[in-house]
Amino acid sequence: MKASLQLKLGQSLTMTPQLQQAIRLLQLSTLDLQQEIQQALESNPMLETPEEDEQNEAAQESAEDTPDLGNEAKDSASEAEPVETSWDESENGPDWSTENDIPDDLPVDTAWDDIYQSAPAPAARNDDENDNDFETRNSPTETLQDHLEWQLNLTPMTDRDRAIAHALLDAVDDRGYLMSTLEDIHLGLVEEQDEDPLELDEVAAVLRRLQHFDPPGVFARDLQECLLIQLGQMPPETPWLPQAKLVITHYLNLLGNRDYAQLLRRSRLKEDQLKSVLGLITALNPRPGDSVDRTEPDYVIPDVIVRKVSGRWRVELNPEIAPRIRVNASYASLIKRADSSADNTYMRDQLQEAKWFIKSLQSRNETLLKVATRIVEHQQGFLDHGEESMKPLILSDIAQAVEMHESTISRVTTQKYMHTPRGIFELKYFFSSHVSTDEGGECSSTAIRAMIKKLIAGETPKKPLSDSKLAAVLGEQGIKVARRTVAKYREAMQIPPSNERKRLV
Repeated sequence: MKASLQLKLGQSLTMTPQLQQAIRLLQLSTLDLQQEIQQALESNPMLETPEEDEQNEAAQESAEDTPDLGNEAKDSASEAEPVETSWDESENGPDWSTENDIPDDLPVDTAWDDIYQSAPAPAARNDDENDNDFETRNSPTETLQDHLEWQLNLTPMTDRDRAIAHALLDAVDDRGYLMSTLEDIHLGLVEEQDEDPLELDEVAAVLRRLQHFDPPGVFARDLQECLLIQLGQMPPETPWLPQAKLVITHYLNLLGNRDYAQLLRRSRLKEDQLKSVLGLITALNPRPGDSVDRTEPDYVIPDVIVRKVSGRWRVELNPEIAPRIRVNASYASLIKRADSSADNTYMRDQLQEAKWFIKSLQSRNETLLKVATRIVEHQQGFLDHGEESMKPLILSDIAQAVEMHESTISRVTTQKYMHTPRGIFELKYFFSSHVSTDEGGECSSTAIRAMIKKLIAGETPKKPLSDSKLAAVLGEQGIKVARRTVAKYREAMQIPPSNERKRLV
């Protein structure tokens, strides 16, 4: 094998830094874009916002309007004799000069305020300042474990019982259920103790105390115990309380299977009585831990706004999604063409990067507005009539309309939101597959899901529609859809099957 050097000539596509920056800005969400712009303003002195320029001009004008004291004022101030001031006790209170010493003989019950005046208390903060407090706005969210720990610290217990309570608290999941058995918890506590062995009854006794914590139903070992704990904390005069305990204790499986005929026969309740009992049971929370879920909401800032003006839909960019930025004219004027010093080269490079960044932002806004306009033109039926009028749409349709690649359309529509009179939707929401109709047309999958949801909402509670029946009803409307497709759409909307939707009322 002989080593040799070869020279080849060819063409290859290379992404320039400007193109890479434009693509990166194009796929950023609104919040990420604002952060990117803020970092660019902090790192590049050539970039500024119009607000900064106005603040600088205002500061300069205020400095020019400030009168000059002159030399005479300075001389008079320097020649002025120092004035010794003291607070006369006869007029305004005790003398605070150094000549006023603490008396030697004072009564035993003399208070500090009798000799010296207390400092004034700080002014109370108003509600607006408290609302804007940094620690309040940025405090971590409270979890179920924190909520239970707070109640445990307020509960008087012995050190032995508190150790058991902490072991039980560690075994609680986010739903509020106890995930470990009492035997396993007891065994773990016994291994940690050297003397005075712990009994299983002590662990059970502490568990019964913890089951009275808020929210009702926590520290339950299963669904049945969770519901019984909540019923046990209700007032004894609650209507249908004994019957509800009876159903949950003995016939919970029949209730879960919605076998109301068998439930009526075994519980010896009449239909109207069972309806009242089920109304009380359905008011209980099978997941008590979810009521303490205090996660911060995710706020969405729309990128484009759609409104109807003079009978036509108008699409415009949200002016608040990003601050306006521009090149600092003062710094740009300092650049000298013939100067090759390090400072001048740095400023020239920063100016070029600033121009690229502004151009990339303009390209992002133009592309976003162009794509959003095409989407609105295609989905005017949705804006006018709702989800049932949604038309099928794929990325290639918009790519051909705006003469761009599908990957670019995918970047533009990811994590970008549109504000419409019907709500705020992600741009991806308007894209969906299609199903053929008997007339040879196409129906959007979003429209089919809306039809299924409407049919289920209007069904008879005692006899809900099955997936096969839903497919047959849609077939009568000219939409060819299989039963498994209906089941897939129903599960995507988190709607239970027909046997779980069955109710007495």
